[in-house]
Amino acid sequence: MVLAGAAAAMAADASAANDSAKPFLGRWDLTLKTPVREYPSWLEIYEEKGELKANMVGRWGNARPLPKIEIRDDSVIFVSPKRAEARSTDMVFKGKLVAGKLAGTTTGPGGEAWTWVGERAPLLERAEAPRWGKPVSLFNGRNLDGWHEYSANPFPESGHHWTVSDGLLVSPGNGPELVTDRKFQDFKLHVEFNCGSASNSGVYLRGRYELQIENESAAEPPSHHTGAIYGFIVPRPELPRTAGKWQTFDVTLIGRRVTVVQDGQTIIANQEIPGITGGAIDSHEALPGPIILQGSEKGRVSFRNIVITPAEN
Repeated sequence: MVLAGAAAAMAADASAANDSAKPFLGRWDLTLKTPVREYPSWLEIYEEKGELKANMVGRWGNARPLPKIEIRDDSVIFVSPKRAEARSTDMVFKGKLVAGKLAGTTTGPGGEAWTWVGERAPLLERAEAPRWGKPVSLFNGRNLDGWHEYSANPFPESGHHWTVSDGLLVSPGNGPELVTDRKFQDFKLHVEFNCGSASNSGVYLRGRYELQIENESAAEPPSHHTGAIYGFIVPRPELPRTAGKWQTFDVTLIGRRVTVVQDGQTIIANQEIPGITGGAIDSHEALPGPIILQGSEKGRVSFRNIVITPAEN
């Protein structure tokens, strides 16, 4: 009878814990507020076989499982390991659920207090199909009109900047990102790119979802290869990696659903993007965003014929 009573108590505790977790389940757009700047982030909390789990996109990098998440009543604690944060201690996030939003604290690398907030990630579902407008060229082949540079992360930069050479837009290598002045919601995008040897770049859709370009990440997972939505969606098929050859992306982004055609072959077909990529310009997924060309990775990548067709509705 004692054992039966203990089992019943344990079951009741598990049921109560599950009830506490329910308001937290799902995807959250986080904003980490530091003394220097705000950093976008993303959190997904879910249950698997009765166990609470979480995935996170931090200030940089890709979605990764967290080693620890606990929920009690209206409070949550989750841990981002020190290796992922490039620091000497784990990053412990503590927060509460208040009026459907998350708010909490963590610490910087020197122990200083940082705060963070979280809103539920929007579904981004459309009531009707988009009505496409007129194509707009984003690069004039002469200068950087319509663009500006932006540093998305705290890593040291080379001091190099984006340049225009022989009608081509050329990434700096370990420098800043390049951002359109205009912002867009749903669109079709055509981009032509030439990835130099041992180089890496990417195209951020709405400034939040990176479409990867690289030829030096063969040892990394397929979700890090050219044509992937970085860390989330694998290109199928994955086309052979090349250097010094012009290639094309034709992208359609409607809400969260993306289609990518590389060199005339569909590699991602109307798949859902779960959340933002590390290095995103912000985590406000419901808002229009810019096109960003990544310049913070190594090597040189050239771009030309960048044309966007925005939705008019």
